[in-house]
Amino acid sequence: MRANNLTLLTDLYELTMMQGYFKNPTDQTVVFDMFYRDNPCGGGFAICAGLEQVIEYIENLRFTDEDIEYLRSLSIFEEDFLEYLRAFHFTGDIYAIPEGTVIFPREPMVKVVAPIMEAQLVETAILNIMNHQSLIATKAARVCYAAKGDGIMEFGLRRAQGPDAGIFGARAAVIGGCIGTSCVLTGQMFDVPVLGTHAHSWIMSFPDEYTAFKTYARMYPDACILLVDTYDVLKSGVPNAIRVFEEMREEGIQLKKYGIRIDSGDLAYLSKEAYKMLSAAGFDDATISASSDLDEYLIESLKAQDARINSWGVGTRLITSNDNPAFGGVYKLAAVKDPTTGEFVPKIKLSENTAKVTNPGNKTVYRIYSKSTGKIKADLICLADEKINPDETMVVFDPVDTWKKTKILGGTYEVRELLVPVIKEGKRVYTSPSVMELRAICQKEQSTLWDESRRFSNPQKVYVDLSAKLFEVKRELIEEMSRKDLEFEEE
Repeated sequence: MRANNLTLLTDLYELTMMQGYFKNPTDQTVVFDMFYRDNPCGGGFAICAGLEQVIEYIENLRFTDEDIEYLRSLSIFEEDFLEYLRAFHFTGDIYAIPEGTVIFPREPMVKVVAPIMEAQLVETAILNIMNHQSLIATKAARVCYAAKGDGIMEFGLRRAQGPDAGIFGARAAVIGGCIGTSCVLTGQMFDVPVLGTHAHSWIMSFPDEYTAFKTYARMYPDACILLVDTYDVLKSGVPNAIRVFEEMREEGIQLKKYGIRIDSGDLAYLSKEAYKMLSAAGFDDATISASSDLDEYLIESLKAQDARINSWGVGTRLITSNDNPAFGGVYKLAAVKDPTTGEFVPKIKLSENTAKVTNPGNKTVYRIYSKSTGKIKADLICLADEKINPDETMVVFDPVDTWKKTKILGGTYEVRELLVPVIKEGKRVYTSPSVMELRAICQKEQSTLWDESRRFSNPQKVYVDLSAKLFEVKRELIEEMSRKDLEFEEE
């Protein structure tokens, strides 16, 4: 994020609540959880992304003189509060699930433990950053899965909802599995491959298609992907591309990273016919790339039709997550520290919608893997001081349908704690891997999912359960709140 000061990237009510806490001091230390409720695109999982930008945001969190002057101009903040903001910095702790990790609904992705004013201020920016990048990384993972190992190029910058969405959306797309991006600034900022061919305007600026192809090939012999659909794919584009490839071969130019791109028409039919023509001319190893409003569903369909495409440029529907444009992450208070005992007192939000009832307390998340397959069996939300012994049998509870219990036999599973410290006492304690390293991590993470959880239609659910101890805390809090409601009605 180039160390930008994003302190005022917040909703006004965060600041008005801060002033309220300032005027009515409690010195409360609290726990807030960021989590989401439903997987994007009706899928079976999501990918966590955006953490590095959250850490940078926290590191650069400060109110400048210009910020203070602007807030003063709103005429709703008092001078003592504005003076407090001059020296403001984040002093709390943040725990998070590392980027590239497969995640599931209702488990904390980010946990903030901080004085309440600080925890309140950072809500909006954390949600903005994590929601966007997690959404695009998830969409990219789906698109890459549909391509069955073919390279996916992220081509969406010009259709993204603004520069930041284009830059950081491309970053997230590479984490999710794309081999590179057309966005040069993303390449510079995050050291990821930048990719691209040429436009129809290149062809149209020349007297004829052949001359345009030949000129491009002489300039870029080691990256010669020719766009063949400006006029007619099979009657003009492919024959002219073959002519250029033949001339390069005759001149002793080694053909590598060469081929064609089709950007319109019936991609299945055209790619199969183009392959026949290329193969007959001795170019059966040529790349056949496709673009044209692709997404995971269209790629899956083209694969089912045996399209001879082995490289894909995906733009609009990836960078905007066209069919599911919002991730839906939320940020909820989960616990307040008792100043006398130092213990965290669990807090719960109730709702008539059971899916919106929060999980209380200072928590952590464990991932449970089958020892025999290495696949994910379930995720377990538990209190932060709980330790899981994989040699012991345990019973876990569904957080929504709490009558559902699952027994996991000791010795059959392995566990990994997902939440790791990234900020301690306001200072970074976590070094983020590079984006390309995160891409590799994400590939490994997805291999722990069963294929049934990765399919696009009716994916098998991965269960996120509660430990017996947390289940009991939640049950007692709900009963306590119910008693208070009854007492209020009796009065």
